[in-house]
Amino acid sequence: MKKLIICLFSLVFMASCVDDLDEYNIDQKRATNVPAVTLFTGATKNLADVLTTPNVNVNNYRFYVQHWTSTQYLDEPRYNMTSRLIPQNIWNTLYRDVLNDLKEAKRLVNEDQTLAEGVKQNQLAQIEIMEVYAWSVLVNTFGDVPYTEALDPQNALPAYDDAQTVYNDILDRLDAAVAQLDSDAAGFGASGDILYGGSMTNWLKFGNSLKLKLGMVIADVNNARAKELAESATAADAGGVISSNAENAAFEYLSAPPNNNPISSNVKGPLSTREDYVAANTLVDVMNDLDDPRRQYYFTTVNGEFKGGVYGFPNTYTSFSTVSEKIADPTFEALLLDYAEVEFLLAEAVERGYNVGGTATEHYNAGITASITYWGGSATEALAYIAQPEVNYLTAPGDWRQKIGTQEWIALYNRGYDAWITWRRLDAPTLLPPVADLTVPTRLIYPVNEQTLNPDNNRSAATAIGGDESDVKLWWDVR
Repeated sequence: MKKLIICLFSLVFMASCVDDLDEYNIDQKRATNVPAVTLFTGATKNLADVLTTPNVNVNNYRFYVQHWTSTQYLDEPRYNMTSRLIPQNIWNTLYRDVLNDLKEAKRLVNEDQTLAEGVKQNQLAQIEIMEVYAWSVLVNTFGDVPYTEALDPQNALPAYDDAQTVYNDILDRLDAAVAQLDSDAAGFGASGDILYGGSMTNWLKFGNSLKLKLGMVIADVNNARAKELAESATAADAGGVISSNAENAAFEYLSAPPNNNPISSNVKGPLSTREDYVAANTLVDVMNDLDDPRRQYYFTTVNGEFKGGVYGFPNTYTSFSTVSEKIADPTFEALLLDYAEVEFLLAEAVERGYNVGGTATEHYNAGITASITYWGGSATEALAYIAQPEVNYLTAPGDWRQKIGTQEWIALYNRGYDAWITWRRLDAPTLLPPVADLTVPTRLIYPVNEQTLNPDNNRSAATAIGGDESDVKLWWDVR
């Protein structure tokens, strides 16, 4: 009887703590209302993660540009996109974990009546810039993608939009977002803005640099628009582009999971014992020939030498250089855009006849110097490197595409996606597949979920771009 009384008392006590029984179904450990700043920060991290991770189920860009190769699993360096869910994982992350969160953050900012108007406009511009970045990755990876009907939970079968139409629209959106930024007002503060700690001046430079970068992607098919964007981004009254390594769009990671540098979870080091990757001979041999001072920051040594594994073939982990301790460090930052890349883009813009200031040689040299000093080398080492006939802009082999493309390919180490974009645009350096019947990918195939769950729209998109194959060139890749 005593036990029964105790049980009844407990039930009465518990019932008195809630207004109705529905409250028992609320998970107290999961937030139901998320602030806009949290969504913005999370989306930025997810974008940095998906572009930085070397996980073979998600990101194989380092293989496509032959910066890395594998030790034993050859599907990925031989461009197999169906044995794993690679396209689907990238697609899902960008739509679900980046764009959807940014869309919700934008809604919350718009509805927040407590925000000062200047702060609200800056926050909306920051969100828009990150949305444009994410959309550019999608459209420059796959081609035609769902856009106007995307991110609608009521529409499970969105139509695909023409890639060029999407691209033109995000360029317009980027233009408007950059114009909206006000350096005299605040935006997302230091705790939420992981890239720039709340500096609107740096966000303006980031936005202009992204405008320059996305403009150069289309230079071979729409020279007039590319020229307009490049000159607009670098105009004296525009706020400037990234002009030092201190202004890089860098995402800083922490030492412990899940906020660590995702490379550190996939290579041998403090957080992992995996031995899946080695440096590819394609890159190491070029850097060895040039006595490149960045090698010690890029790779480990084997018996005091930098030695690359044969690209696309089995390699013994202990016999070849692999990822440096610097890159395997859990706190090593991810770069979304940096000073070196901006300078190479400016060198290219000068060669194309755009009025962006300076000479191609000056920007080319600045790009190389920015890369070497970012990684830990000195300005003196950069000067000696540039003085070599094979590097000097006046004497290096090939035309301007070959000269700039090769040095940008080296500088974009650890940024596989951006190196892949550059290689597809400039067709430099020459990258050969490991076996004759393969072609280095120029796009990712569509996710299997889209093929099975949204088949009609997916088939229409595949037909429109010339087929759902990895060797199909996107609309701007015309050389």
